[in-house]
Amino acid sequence: MKNWFKLILVTLFVFTSTKCTKNEESSGIPNVPVSLSIYVTLPSNFALQAIGGYEYYDGGSMGIIVFRSDVNQFLAFDRHSTYRPEDYCAVEVDSSAIYMVDPCSGSRFSLYDGSVVQGPAAYPLRQYRTNYTNGVLRVYN
Repeated sequence: MKNWFKLILVTLFVFTSTKCTKNEESSGIPNVPVSLSIYVTLPSNFALQAIGGYEYYDGGSMGIIVFRSDVNQFLAFDRHSTYRPEDYCAVEVDSSAIYMVDPCSGSRFSLYDGSVVQGPAAYPLRQYRTNYTNGVLRVYN
């Protein structure tokens, strides 16, 4: 019984890590190191103090959008559009603050998970990890 459990865990691990790598390679977005510390309570980060707030930051391939989705949860996405990444088009949050839009192709991405809502893009935006502790948000990969 223990051997079956170990086999299932190893299989899931291999499948998951392969899937992520393939998706990142297929999107064509350069994988660059990201390590940001954002002090959310500072006046310069006022937009992030409320749920639903977002802000643009330098970093990643073409900049990063940080979005506050809950009291203690933040999401961070690379602004580099996955549709024809060689065009170097940076996505922007639209006026509804629900979607991110590629102004070059019209592709729309969900601000809640980076998934494609409307093509022609086929891949989600690259998402970075976040950790929020004691008023400091860390964005990294």
